[in-house]
Amino acid sequence: MRLLIRNARIALPSGELYHGDLLTEDGRIAAIDRDLDLPADEVIAAQGHVLLPGVMDPQVHFREPGNEHKEDLATGSRAAAKGGVTSFLEMPNTSPPTTTRAALADKLARAAEKSVVNYGFFIGATPENVDELVAADGACGIKIFMGASTGSLLVDKEEDLERIFAHGHRLIAVHAEDEERIRARRADFAHSCDPADHSRIRDNESALLATRRAVALAEKYQRRLHVLHLSTAEEVAFLRAHKAPFITCEAIPNHLFLNTDAYARKGPLVQMNPPIRSEADRLALWAGLHRGDIDCIATDHAPHTLEEKALGYPRSPAGMPGVETSLPLMLTAMRDGHCSLAELQRWMCLNPARLYGVANKGKIAIGWDADLVLVDMVHEKPVRNEEMWTKVHWSPFAGWSLTGWPQVTIVGGRVVYADGSMRPGARGAALSFAADTPLPAC
Repeated sequence: MRLLIRNARIALPSGELYHGDLLTEDGRIAAIDRDLDLPADEVIAAQGHVLLPGVMDPQVHFREPGNEHKEDLATGSRAAAKGGVTSFLEMPNTSPPTTTRAALADKLARAAEKSVVNYGFFIGATPENVDELVAADGACGIKIFMGASTGSLLVDKEEDLERIFAHGHRLIAVHAEDEERIRARRADFAHSCDPADHSRIRDNESALLATRRAVALAEKYQRRLHVLHLSTAEEVAFLRAHKAPFITCEAIPNHLFLNTDAYARKGPLVQMNPPIRSEADRLALWAGLHRGDIDCIATDHAPHTLEEKALGYPRSPAGMPGVETSLPLMLTAMRDGHCSLAELQRWMCLNPARLYGVANKGKIAIGWDADLVLVDMVHEKPVRNEEMWTKVHWSPFAGWSLTGWPQVTIVGGRVVYADGSMRPGARGAALSFAADTPLPAC
């Protein structure tokens, strides 16, 4: 299969835009030149649009199995493709949870039948399943919910955390909130119906306590650690002081673009864990990205229906969809001078692949995988709930006017999304992960 993209502004890793053509062959980038006059099975007229590496989203919740009324691997992966995301890593808090090799194999089989983009899955830690964690070779990493989860996926006792960190070599990704502090603070707000109290209950200190605890365990066992969805200025400062070759972290658009003022406008729609924070926290996250304290951007796409959100706080569930809007949000921020094209590619494309040991993805270069997205940087379009492809059909950014909307998404050298529709028969592939994930120089 040969695909020729003509007349594109091709984003090089340096941030330079190279105006020319790109040829893919058998799923890899085969040639880049000013004017390629070569035969191809399909030709895309890029019309001067910007060609980027496909985004890797290293944290999504696609809800299958068990909560397919919110999302499933088919709808979630299609929403990803529409948003320019060509690979995703999915979390284990499904029903039943992904805590065994059998459950992991089931998800991989489901994705092989349904996903239109590339995929990988976490295995979830429990106090009892260390043997499964060590043996789960197909997992991208081990997810530990130190807070914000119920049932078997909550791991908050020191002896259980010690046992998990002490055994095996696979990357550990943590949801870092201190469950004991959250429970105590929840009692102080027991009669509150104000969604803004969600950020007061799950305060900055609850995040910092858990992040400190995870880092101490990673240092003790020299274990590869990734701190998910950083949300506070205190965590940024702490991780800056405790950066090690085996410790990384991420931020998400919800915390980069929203602050607690959003509760007055959106109510429970912007309720999530960890919660949105102050404007000072939001700015600290941006500063941490620019300094390299924060390594990559994920979405934590966590859809709930509007009916569930309408139950009102505290009955409303925590989480927001985001896989369709992350790239346009960041490209609009880039246009407005908040980051460079080189930074955006590192944060959203190259670094997620490197941090999880995925080879050959995340930049446009000869021989690299042809996971690509063509975006329109000329026109703006508002985010509209009715145009969202996520099964829940809403976005916390509804009404925002954004640029950089994907026009064509390519996975493995084949077009999966173009001109507002999916290509029939589009399929992604299972990602491969380094067994003992090293931290590269990002």
